[in-house]
Amino acid sequence: MRNNLMTENHIKSFEKYLYENEKSDITVKKYLCDIKKFSNYIGKGAVEKADVLSYKEELSRKYSASSANSMLTALNSFFRFWGCAELCVKQFKIQKKIYCAEEKELSKSEYIRLVKIAEKKKKNRLSLLLQTICGTGIRVSELAFITVEAVKRGEAVVSCKGKTRNIFIVSSLRKKLLEYSRKHNLKSGMLFTTKSGKPLDRSNIWREMKSVCEEANVSKGKVFPHNLRHLFAREFYRIENDIAKLADILGHSSINTTRIYIITTGKEHRRRMENMNLIL
Repeated sequence: MRNNLMTENHIKSFEKYLYENEKSDITVKKYLCDIKKFSNYIGKGAVEKADVLSYKEELSRKYSASSANSMLTALNSFFRFWGCAELCVKQFKIQKKIYCAEEKELSKSEYIRLVKIAEKKKKNRLSLLLQTICGTGIRVSELAFITVEAVKRGEAVVSCKGKTRNIFIVSSLRKKLLEYSRKHNLKSGMLFTTKSGKPLDRSNIWREMKSVCEEANVSKGKVFPHNLRHLFAREFYRIENDIAKLADILGHSSINTTRIYIITTGKEHRRRMENMNLIL
């Protein structure tokens, strides 16, 4: 094998490659962070397959299998770009979960309590943010596509990762958003921004959500913006029972990703097993 010296220039070239392939800012930052962790681990010198296997073992001790796999995905992608595919390693095998941990999934009743407390505390923007994400299934990174123009049309056109999809804004939500735009004298452009006019990100919304969870009697461990998207997926599937259609709405390339969104809680899974009445 040739002398594989890993340098900062290689990492910068990989960053350029990721952007040229239309990877999102979040993905690029994640990949670069993971690659730099590996670079710090091996130090100076040529990269050998034994180094990568040793690093993989280190990841297994420090992280969950899913987190370790996400880091290995970034690393393998870099090796292939670098022309060193022989350094790639296999991911950890994970048994598919048939139900989700109840303490992590946000229920519909908990979501309603969060919205009502936000309204009670006159946090109108937060209330609308919660309802917009949960009522459309949109990603937080796609909130920039919820514009005054989109609300007036009743439909947002989302372009992300080289794909375009249309997201409907139901009439009840549209009415609330139009009222919000009039109240704040928003004539065009993004509806939800920071004071400097930039799109809101996960951390902005996460902090606001945390501010109402105690009064709403909702565990902080459940209060994440992405859990609202999961709730949308479960409710849609419960009504429609059409995973292919749900995958299209969520913008998933693979139905296997969508399956993760619709697994029930352990409590619900247990109830269904009890209802089978197979024990005499």
